Amino acid sequence: MAHSAAAAPLGALEQGCPIRVEHDRRRRQFTVRLNGCHDRAVLLYEYVGKRIVDLQHTEVPDAYRGRGIAKHLAKAALDFVVEEDLRAHLTCWYIQKYVKENPLPQYLERLQP
Repeated sequence: MAHSAAAAPLGALEQGCPIRVEHDRRRRQFTVRLNGCHDRAVLLYEYVGKRIVDLQHTEVPDAYRGRGIAKHLAKAALDFVVEEDLRAHLTCWYIQKYVKENPLPQYLERLQP
């Protein structure tokens, strides 16, 4: 079976390892390491008030798109909002899409208009 040049190298996803989301509060980001430490997917957020976070941007390297990685990042970020009793503003189009596809009450009640 031939692999195209754009195919991602074998990494944690191909080996059946669970996708692990890491939260770096200091840098205000959630990350998933891909292929060891070389590549990573990231979700960036910023505090825009004392109890309000803006979920700004989600990025997954092209070679890893379509594998559900962004869903893990979105869920981790929204669970953080719930656990910390924060409100969320959704600048990121992907997070907006995730909430529409997963309209859980604990997420919806924390959204800023």
